[in-house]
Amino acid sequence: MLRIGLIRERKKLPDERVALTPHQCRAIMDKYPGIHISVEPSPTRCYPDAAYMAEGITLSADMSQCDVLMGIKEVPAEYLIPGKTYFFFSHTRKKQPHNKGLMNALIDKHVRMIDYECLTHADEQRILGFGMFAGIVGAHNGLLTYGRKSGLYQLPAAHAVGTYDDMIRAYNAVKLPNIKIVMTGSGRVASGVLDVMRRLDIEEVEPTDFITHQYDYPVFTHLKGASLYARKDNGLFHRDDFHANPGAYKCLFSNYVNQADILMNGIYWEERIARLFEKEDIRRRDWRISVIADISCDVDGSVPITLDATTIANPVFGVDRQTLAMTEPYRKGKETIDIMSVDNLPNELPADASQYFGVHFEKHVLPELLKENSDILQRATICEDGKLTPRFQYLSDYAYTHEETEH
Repeated sequence: MLRIGLIRERKKLPDERVALTPHQCRAIMDKYPGIHISVEPSPTRCYPDAAYMAEGITLSADMSQCDVLMGIKEVPAEYLIPGKTYFFFSHTRKKQPHNKGLMNALIDKHVRMIDYECLTHADEQRILGFGMFAGIVGAHNGLLTYGRKSGLYQLPAAHAVGTYDDMIRAYNAVKLPNIKIVMTGSGRVASGVLDVMRRLDIEEVEPTDFITHQYDYPVFTHLKGASLYARKDNGLFHRDDFHANPGAYKCLFSNYVNQADILMNGIYWEERIARLFEKEDIRRRDWRISVIADISCDVDGSVPITLDATTIANPVFGVDRQTLAMTEPYRKGKETIDIMSVDNLPNELPADASQYFGVHFEKHVLPELLKENSDILQRATICEDGKLTPRFQYLSDYAYTHEETEH
C-alpha cells in the first residue's frame, strides 16, 4: 500500500492551492486500489475539509503514517517528518538564500526531496507547474493595473471573482481602448497570457508591424527567440546556441519601449541572460510603457525596476522614472511606471489552478511513483538519505551534507 498525504500549508501567508482536488483523490483511489490518500485538515485550503470528507477521503492531523507527503510551498523545517518523501516547490535549486536553512533541514532529516520544478521529461521539458495560471492572472492583473492607472476602464480583481469562468464572464462587459501590449516568454506562462488576449479580443500583430504601425483597436505582439535576442557578433539567433551561450546574445527589447503601453513579462531569466532593459532606460524621452506585469517576478532580474515581490492584497507599486525610487501606484501621467510583481499569482484562482495541476500530476507523475525505479523522479530528487544527489552536487557550497555535520 502506498500512502499519500496532502499536507497543510504552513508558510506565512499560507497558500490556498492543493496538489490534488477532492474529486481527483477519489478518482485516484478508485483507479489504483493500492493507493490510499489522506488529507491534513486546513482552514485555508481552497477546497474545504468537508469537500474531501464528502468524497470519502480520510482527514488526519497525523501524517507520520504516510509514505509520500505533498504540499505546494516550502514546508517549515520544524514540520518536516524525518525519512519521508516530500513533493513541494522547495525554491532551493537556484541557491535561494532564504531557503538555505530548509535545504540543510532536508538533509539533516534524511528527507527525499522531489521538487515539482525539477520534474522533467527526458528533453528537460517541465512536467508540472502552475505557469498557465500565472500567465492568466498576470495578464489580467496587468490589464487591471492599466485600467486603474489610466481611468479608461475597470476590471475586477481575479481573486474577487471566484473562478476563471467568472473572470471570462466579466470580460464580456469590457471594451478595451486602443492599447498596445508587448508580451515576452514562451511555455505555459505564455499560453496563459495568450488565452486572456484571446478572451478580450486583443489582436495579435507581427513584431515589425507593432513597431511601425498604430491601431484604432487593442493589439499585442509576442516576443521570443529571434524577435527578442540576437548574437552580438552577427545578429543571428540559434536556440541551442542561446541556451548554451546566453552571454553571447543581446536583447532587442529596446526597439519596443517607445511603442508599447503595457509589458507582460514571462521569460525565464538567469544572470547570464541580457535584461530586457536597464534601469536608466526608463528615463528615455520616448519611453512609453506605463505598466509592467512582471509575471516572472525576478527581483532586479529581467525587469530591473522590479524592486520587490508584491502580494495579492497589495499587488502594485510605482517607480519614479527620474529618481528610480518606489512610489505609490496608479499616478496619472507619464512620470511613473506601475509594476505588478505578485509572486504567487495562481493563488488568485486557487481552485482552477489546483485542478489543472492535479490533472498533470495524476497523468505524468503518479505512474512514476508506482515504478520501482523512475528516471523522472530521480532527476527531480534534490536530496535523499542525508546527502545531495549527484545531479544536485552543485548545491554543495549552499548546503552542508549530513556527513559534514558529524565531523
